[in-house]
Amino acid sequence: MTDNLEGQSISASTVIDRPESHSRQSKRDDEENLSAEVSAIPTDKEKEVEQDAEDDWEHDPDNPWNWPTRKKWTMVSIVAFYTLVPPLASSMLAPGLPAIAKQYGITSSTVVALVLTIFLLSLAIGPLFLAALSEMYGRTWILHGGAFLSIGFNLGCAYAPNTGSLLGFRFLSGLSGSAPFAVGGGTISDLFSPSDRASAMALYSLGPLIGPVIGPVAGGFIAQSVGPKWVFIVIAALSGVSMLVGVPFLRETYAPVIRRRRAFASGDVEKARTLRGPMGDMSRMQYLWINLSRPVILLFGSLICFLLSLYAAFIYGVYYLMFATFSELFSEVYGFSIGIGGLVYLGLGIGFISATWVGAKSADQMYHYLARRNGGVGKPEMRIPALFFGSFFVPVGLFWYGWSAQAKIHWIMPIIGTGIFGFGLMTSFLPIQLYLVDTFTYAASAISAASTIRSLFGFGFPLFADQMFVALGIGGGNSLLAGLAIVLGIPFPVWLYFNGEKMRARSKLAR
Repeated sequence: MTDNLEGQSISASTVIDRPESHSRQSKRDDEENLSAEVSAIPTDKEKEVEQDAEDDWEHDPDNPWNWPTRKKWTMVSIVAFYTLVPPLASSMLAPGLPAIAKQYGITSSTVVALVLTIFLLSLAIGPLFLAALSEMYGRTWILHGGAFLSIGFNLGCAYAPNTGSLLGFRFLSGLSGSAPFAVGGGTISDLFSPSDRASAMALYSLGPLIGPVIGPVAGGFIAQSVGPKWVFIVIAALSGVSMLVGVPFLRETYAPVIRRRRAFASGDVEKARTLRGPMGDMSRMQYLWINLSRPVILLFGSLICFLLSLYAAFIYGVYYLMFATFSELFSEVYGFSIGIGGLVYLGLGIGFISATWVGAKSADQMYHYLARRNGGVGKPEMRIPALFFGSFFVPVGLFWYGWSAQAKIHWIMPIIGTGIFGFGLMTSFLPIQLYLVDTFTYAASAISAASTIRSLFGFGFPLFADQMFVALGIGGGNSLLAGLAIVLGIPFPVWLYFNGEKMRARSKLAR
């Protein structure tokens, strides 16, 4: 206030000291200039206050970046536990599908596959709006609410009286289970700076990596010993355990929400209204609409985003097609029981785990080698050679799996084929994800677009698996899939490697 008054007096004295020979018009001009000068001072002070507040927040102990290391890793561990449960729920049911078909009298192979994959349909939809809601109301209550609803929906699956209600509850459990995928990555970025984020992201990614592997192994023995109903009960119990850990110990990590709550608690309602994060001056409905529409715009407005997302979605669809057909194949051809049949999924898991080590290491080496050759400057296209490497293993694994099963040779041979496919899948996903992040201004929306179409393919592919294998055989069907993998996974990446930079330069959506 003192500064404002001093500023006014200085400006006023400047006008008073001017010669009296000024005309009345000049005096009016001076008065207008004085008014403008006076009004400008509070604006500058407001900006200065806002800048001071940002500087204070940067060093504030309530800022999650400044939390103690132990507290940060506690938050990451809890979020990782929340994230482990939905992948278990998506895959744990797979070995028990024949038992579920018998229990509910399902004779259509498409409907049997739908029981497994409808979870993925809602898993594709949920993050599109849950991520935006987390920026309005905070991360923690999205996670808690998702786990709480998952308890109810999975118990609904367990005690569903008919096929329709089972499918309905299964869809809803996928919707609630999508919460950790919608906000988990954001939570990691809330807690760590970019340079310190890799280890935390690795821990967070363990759930999606090992969940689909250990889920069928556990689910097979549960379904065989106590019945498929108990698969859903176990998933509900795990959701409950995650809440018992999460509700007391998980703290809000999203900075705008923390600051807004603190302002409300101190009675500064006006300040609280200005702390709206990325929403800015938009209404809640406008912000939700942007988050829903931007991934669609990127997917259909960029050829790069569309074709890379299409290839990732294709191999993900094949992955879930395997999930839906393993139990029948290994029980009929090799005579595996439901429990032992769950172990065949370990082939995919070994491929995934080896890919996270070998694939990630080779991708980094290729990128750094090409960057050094380019004077130390990296480009998104330098991610593509790693995609060539991964794309080679996808059709090899499919040919190996299909024809070894068709020939009914030793059971380890098709499992080795699935491991090769799993290795190719993971080593292809990594460069695709990195290319999308490096290329697009709205990287999160590009990843969201890829994730959505991927989940839709995972939902749809198993629905035609039985018809395809009846018509073509297990060898012919997998040969068809391998041929499509070659068409989608090799020509376009090669073309993109040589022409991607030109395409990015012409695109308004790229950086």
